[in-house]
Amino acid sequence: MRHNKKFNHLGRQRGHRRSMLKNLAVSLIEHKRISTTLAKAKALRVYVEPIITRSKENSMHARRVAFRYLQNKEAVKELFAEVGPKVADRPGGYVRVIRTGTRLGDNAETAIIELVDFNPDYNPTSAAKKGRTRRSRRRGGKSTGAAKTTAETNAAEAPVEQAADVVEAAAEQVTDTDQLAQVQETTPMGDAEAPMVDQDSSNDDAEASKEA
Repeated sequence: MRHNKKFNHLGRQRGHRRSMLKNLAVSLIEHKRISTTLAKAKALRVYVEPIITRSKENSMHARRVAFRYLQNKEAVKELFAEVGPKVADRPGGYVRVIRTGTRLGDNAETAIIELVDFNPDYNPTSAAKKGRTRRSRRRGGKSTGAAKTTAETNAAEAPVEQAADVVEAAAEQVTDTDQLAQVQETTPMGDAEAPMVDQDSSNDDAEASKEA
């Protein structure tokens, strides 16, 4: 009878179950992610997390305790060389279980179990390091990035337009001065036309002086 035994036996005897969990733990440490059934993933999480906690302290005693459960030198070396420093600041919860549906054939629930700190796509800490982008709250308006790009473009084009206007004004002044110089050269000072006098007004003035 199995009174007061709340863990999942996984349909195996004690020795077979421990060997299976040991092999799954070695594969998880080496590959950082494995795919298995949901029941095995949950049992493996309980088995491997205390071992990962031991890897935070890189001592001979901790290595011997980890080797007792893993029975694999390469896995122990990988655990203390890469996994331990990566999870040094994490207070537990080193693995993540993600359900992936059911398996064809026996319809068993499958899942992916992975180390949390070795998945940059699903890791919230890596997303926080990238920084946040501010967005405009105005409805129907352009985003802040587009407005910023437009403002930068206008600011870059403004000096060019001002320089073009200055060049055009200088060119107009040059052409005006050239035309004036040509007129002065072709028209002598002595041949300047006399001002036009109204003949009717001159006759009226002559008659008025005679009568006087």
